[in-house]
Amino acid sequence: MTQVTDHGGGVRSIEVPIPDNPLGHTLVYVVDTDRGPVLVDTGWDDPASWDTLAAGLSACGTSVAEVHGVVITHHHPDHHGLSGAVREASGAWIAMHAADTAIVRRTRGTGPERWYSYMADKLTAAGAPEEHLAPLRAARRPRALPGFSPALPDREIVPGELLDLPGRRVRAIWTPGHTPGHVCLHLEEAHPAQLPGHGRLFSGDHLLPEISPHIGLYEDPDDDTVTDPLGDYLDSLERVGRLGAAEILPAHQYAFTDAAGRVRELLAHHESRLTDLLALLSTPLTAWQLAERMEWNRPWPQIPFTSRNIAVSEAEAHVRRLVKLGRAETVPGSDPVRYVAV
Repeated sequence: MTQVTDHGGGVRSIEVPIPDNPLGHTLVYVVDTDRGPVLVDTGWDDPASWDTLAAGLSACGTSVAEVHGVVITHHHPDHHGLSGAVREASGAWIAMHAADTAIVRRTRGTGPERWYSYMADKLTAAGAPEEHLAPLRAARRPRALPGFSPALPDREIVPGELLDLPGRRVRAIWTPGHTPGHVCLHLEEAHPAQLPGHGRLFSGDHLLPEISPHIGLYEDPDDDTVTDPLGDYLDSLERVGRLGAAEILPAHQYAFTDAAGRVRELLAHHESRLTDLLALLSTPLTAWQLAERMEWNRPWPQIPFTSRNIAVSEAEAHVRRLVKLGRAETVPGSDPVRYVAV
């Protein structure tokens, strides 16, 4: 049964399933405007997900064909996946921050083979063992990866500006970290239940009630810029905390209040993680060795292949932050690169 929640003030959410994923679903928000409904995110590109989205819109008293626009918080396939199908069915515009639109553009022109080769090289540099690398190197005809033909957005979300949503006040807040172009959307209107605070915030994956979102390296085979995703995320968290939103409408789990309290919890979580990493780096370690020793939601031997890649990326984002802060450094001449506490 399609789950639709009315959040009041012309805002509803639809639980759109993510196939074979522990997150379960993406919350797609339906925002009433003077020109028809606008979606915040769309869900995974899957027939069951599409059927759920269509049924949810029907339960909201509208349809896919009536959608006026689609605002994407970030380019990941559980958010942007169905955007193209919605546009094809409705003629809706699709808006995204330029940094993530650039990733979409490059993704459309990059075959799976290039990504597998890139990931093998990255994991080799991180110190991954040969048994982990072998499947990537042996894949002569790799399977297609999800989200490899994402819709190209036709509008740009400009940070700080109001979106073109007639009859609504929705301001874009740039919150890089989870992706380079992640945005939150501040609905600058009185809360329908008169909760204290300043409006509501569609937070995408940036601020979730119980989950710390994945912060890894910004993966791009054609970009060798040394980025600091965790630094970006921590700065973005503080920016969102200062908004004073009465309620957070996230893309997963459930709506919640006390954004400032949740921001404090996440800042403390990452500071604790950085402190733990410094203790581990009393001995020089590769990013892979760090990931093996870090605390995850299950023991390292039980973590699946793909999740290990994500864990290594997260370990690298954290150690890169320590290097930028001057609390760790690379070991000269090490190959693969090892890091050590300063």
